[in-house]
Amino acid sequence: MTRIAVHAFEGIRLFHLAAPLAVFGEVARLGLAEWKTVTWSEDGEPISTAEGLALPEPAGAEAVAAADVVVFCSWPAQFPDASEALVSLIRRAHRAGAVIVGLCLGAFPVAQSGLLDGRRAVTHWAAADRLTETHPHVEVDATALYIDHGDVVTSAGTAAALDACLHMVRDRLGSAAAATVARRLVIAPHREGDQAQYITRPMARSTADGGLGTVVTWVQEHLDQPVTVKDLADVGNMSPRHLARRFQAEFGVSPGEWLRSCRLDEARRLLETTDWPISRVARACGYASPITFRQRFTAAFATTPTAYRRRFTEPPADQQ
Repeated sequence: MTRIAVHAFEGIRLFHLAAPLAVFGEVARLGLAEWKTVTWSEDGEPISTAEGLALPEPAGAEAVAAADVVVFCSWPAQFPDASEALVSLIRRAHRAGAVIVGLCLGAFPVAQSGLLDGRRAVTHWAAADRLTETHPHVEVDATALYIDHGDVVTSAGTAAALDACLHMVRDRLGSAAAATVARRLVIAPHREGDQAQYITRPMARSTADGGLGTVVTWVQEHLDQPVTVKDLADVGNMSPRHLARRFQAEFGVSPGEWLRSCRLDEARRLLETTDWPISRVARACGYASPITFRQRFTAAFATTPTAYRRRFTEPPADQQ
């Protein structure tokens, strides 16, 4: 079982609290894995959200002791220092092996614990300068959606928390599980972070009617074929320039970048769900050369297709 302790405080905004509870809770509701979430406050006293919803019986700080993941999904907008007791709690949980997560302004108590010293971190863009000023040993990257160091995760504001939580699902359970959660929650089309990180996500699907939706559907049926941007424009009955503008507005990337992302997402799915040779996976995703496929895959995910498959393939029951 994976135990996830989500921190709450008086006046927390409901969306911030709901983001990790919705994503991680959906894993259990869908039967994808045995994940259990609990909401806790530092003193275990009743709290109310900014919207007036009462949480009469949150767990107390003792919930952290048994947690595998400790989530700070926000922090008061006045940026108070975390209490010495809370800072010690974060450090103890980390030493015990828990992953510490600071979503949005939740990066502030995590930074105060010292776990981000000498590391890159992200928070809401409007608070990035303040995080830099108050924690000068932290390398604040205001352009990223989320940053995962393995033992510590931070994310940008509001909806980026969903990206970060979905990333954690995919990292632990695979892209098929993450895509299932995303579909159930109707996650919005992806947004780009900085170029140094690859934002893992389910294949972007257009919400638009007409030409662009036709392009998206057509691509999903032709990923095993060589496809050019002109082909996409022809399918959508529009000029390449107009297609580029539509893709930028809808997905935040160019048609070529989107197509490459689709091919790589399909490759991950096939590596997780089939025992096909790497050469067959490459062909099914539109790569004529397995060498080119390996190069593109490794550049995107910092691991080879073979190593990726090994990571997400469970051994037979008699070997577990």
